[in-house]
Amino acid sequence: MSLNITLFIQGLAFFAVAWLVMKFGWPHIIAAIEDRQKKIADGLAAADRAKAELAAADDKAAEEIKAARLKAVEIIDRAQQQGNAAIDQAKQAAVAEGNRQLAAARAEIDSLSFRAKEELRKQVAGLAIAAAEKILKREIDADAHRVLLDQLASEI
Repeated sequence: MSLNITLFIQGLAFFAVAWLVMKFGWPHIIAAIEDRQKKIADGLAAADRAKAELAAADDKAAEEIKAARLKAVEIIDRAQQQGNAAIDQAKQAAVAEGNRQLAAARAEIDSLSFRAKEELRKQVAGLAIAAAEKILKREIDADAHRVLLDQLASEI
């Protein structure tokens, strides 16, 4: 056979195979490629959506953390205010108790002072009577002269 006929038959066979592939195989290949491209595009879109959702979640988490910190600061401030109020109340109670004890101590001092003065008056009156007895060499009636002795003791 001749080379030309061989090349011609091979060319026809090539075009026949190419036509058959394009007629029956090509749509399946194109569909598979398009399906794969669609899956890749969907995956990329999902990845973009996931990135956007992640960024939104990060923003929301940052806002929640900021809100939690603000609330913690508020709680700490409130606790400090309550602590200061409790300290002030305790100070006021301590001052009131100190004033009460001071008043009680002063009242007791006044009472003791009054008793001591009365005792001294009695002793002075007794000494005055004893001195007068020795001077006069006679006994003076204490009941009769009590008014005079009380006046004398109050002047001292």
